[in-house]
Amino acid sequence: MRSDRIKKGVERAPHRSLLRALGFSDDDLKKPLIGIANSFNEIIPGHIHLRSLVEAVKAGVLSAGGVPVEFGVIGVCDGIAMNHEGMKYSLPSRDLIADSVEIMAMSHAFDGLVLVTSCDKITPGMLMAAFRLNIPSVILAGGPMLTGKYKGKEVNLISAFEAIGKVKKGEMSEEELFELEACACPTCGSCAGMFTANSMNCLSEALGLALPGNGTIPAVYSDRVR
Repeated sequence: MRSDRIKKGVERAPHRSLLRALGFSDDDLKKPLIGIANSFNEIIPGHIHLRSLVEAVKAGVLSAGGVPVEFGVIGVCDGIAMNHEGMKYSLPSRDLIADSVEIMAMSHAFDGLVLVTSCDKITPGMLMAAFRLNIPSVILAGGPMLTGKYKGKEVNLISAFEAIGKVKKGEMSEEELFELEACACPTCGSCAGMFTANSMNCLSEALGLALPGNGTIPAVYSDRVR
């Protein structure tokens, strides 16, 4: 196993001591070490629920005979970062994510990776890391949010964008805009539209790096956890 470079041999006694400090048993030291890159944070709707997904991932790794090791990854919400200087940081974050995952995997000799992602630059960053490392890896996305309802019609984030133009043209009142924006994003998940998040998570399936449904099962469906 790749992780034997930090677990086997007389010279690795200090390494094993540090792993035991984490709670590793003798048995654990014989099992594959699986890194779980968790991009959970509390500012991206597509990432707010990732803790629960990661717990399911850990259970799956344990049941398959591995040892799960979770570590954190940053993320930027393009929707919140747009229209101010924050957008200048979105694309650079992709490379920072790729670099950070690579650093963690190489420094700690992970045997495999589960890359828990969701939104625009996070999934490409995770994919870049997987390609660079060339170790067994799987992408797990948080899933898209459900659409909302406003005046009997389905609405989503695109509806909010379009409504701004209607207000500017005098076709919609500001009060109606406020009502619509309160309905446009009713659940957690990546934005309900074919933006980078959902398209890249579908692409992950096509590349063979994610299970079927990775890009399409809604965030709030129990199938996402299964």
